[in-house]
Amino acid sequence: MKSNNPRLIASKILSRVIYKGESLSPLLIEDERAADPLVRDLCFGSLRWHYRLSAVLNTLMAKPLKNKDKDIECLLRIGLYQIIYQQTPDHAAVNETVSALKGLKKPWAKKLLNGILRNFLRQQDELLAIIDKKEAIRCAFPDWLIGKIKKAWPDHWQTILSASNQRAPMVLRVNLLQQTRTQYHTKLKRYGIKSTLSTVCDTAIILDQPIHVNQLPDFEQGAVSVQDTAAQLAAKLLDLKPQMQVLDACAAPGGKTGHILENCQSLEVVAIDNNATRLERVKENLQRLFPTPESKKSKIKLLAVDASDTEQWAKGISFDRILLDAPCSATGVIRRHPDIKCLRRADDIKALQQQQQILLTQLWAKLKPEGKLLYATCSILPEENEKQIATFIEQTEDAVIQIIDAKWGHALPYGRQIFPNESAMDGFYYALIKKRQSVR
Repeated sequence: MKSNNPRLIASKILSRVIYKGESLSPLLIEDERAADPLVRDLCFGSLRWHYRLSAVLNTLMAKPLKNKDKDIECLLRIGLYQIIYQQTPDHAAVNETVSALKGLKKPWAKKLLNGILRNFLRQQDELLAIIDKKEAIRCAFPDWLIGKIKKAWPDHWQTILSASNQRAPMVLRVNLLQQTRTQYHTKLKRYGIKSTLSTVCDTAIILDQPIHVNQLPDFEQGAVSVQDTAAQLAAKLLDLKPQMQVLDACAAPGGKTGHILENCQSLEVVAIDNNATRLERVKENLQRLFPTPESKKSKIKLLAVDASDTEQWAKGISFDRILLDAPCSATGVIRRHPDIKCLRRADDIKALQQQQQILLTQLWAKLKPEGKLLYATCSILPEENEKQIATFIEQTEDAVIQIIDAKWGHALPYGRQIFPNESAMDGFYYALIKKRQSVR
């Protein structure tokens, strides 16, 4: 029988992320026991502060444990996280962490865990002061990423790092086909759910505290979706009109697809993703939002294809609007996905740039004259964002950058950049490009 000890469950998940390079989100979905709020908090918190917790551990341990015992190291990180960040009473943090060992059947580690955690308690302030002299440890970020952020945003890097280490809010997107945002906000109040209206997006409501979606009134009836405010900006930026043919590239899990269909009626939408399993999530989300053909009022086609292989899936087809939510480093959503700090490597960026460039070039050929392509990433790195678009504009004769007139983010010569936690949003980048009529 599997143990239901939250610390044990969290330690096994952390071990797979830290030592096997697996992403946190799928692991939390895979194990139903991870629905426990404590398990999730231990996983997110331990990864958010991984570099600092590991520095403490390296100072206190004589030598690293063998690969088969890395789950013990993860238990130690959990214990340290509880002491430093959860303010769990000292004796409880030590005792509960040691108790989790029962599920691992490694009784020899009891003395080790007790010794290291109690040793930390004896010298906590002095030890933290010493390790925090190193910037990467104090900020709990890898050196290479701090360097990139400093270079890109010399006046904002400290704010970006601090915001990325905060917990992200739960944000709702109101389905305006069913009710106004004010009406749903009032309904939340009746249910005792505290929230505020976003000042930058007319569909977004920010909850004071995250809750399970089952607690949201009319969620299963498609009244709202969970989506960060920054991501909700895409549908309006596309400037949709009825009868348009729209492509949502890299669509999974379908948040922006759903918003496109909510935002404008009588569209012909093609949503594609290269992962058939992830595309099923798009289908599920759309079924919740539009349970009957009458409620949809637009045509939607889902295709599991490689977006860059346009000859396979789009031969003879062109679009009025294209949303390219490009694969990226996800450095703008670290507060929501802290495992990125452990999983992402410096040499990943060049490969992502090449992938973005290929997608831009291939999809551009499928855009009609006078059509618009919206390029989006959840990155804060200029080489994936403004520099990528600047290069594309310079090399593409019929591409014209469009000014995004908005009160959110930071205006750049090419596009707008949002930093993490600005107006409670994730870090995001948008650039809108129009295709001019060919000149003969």
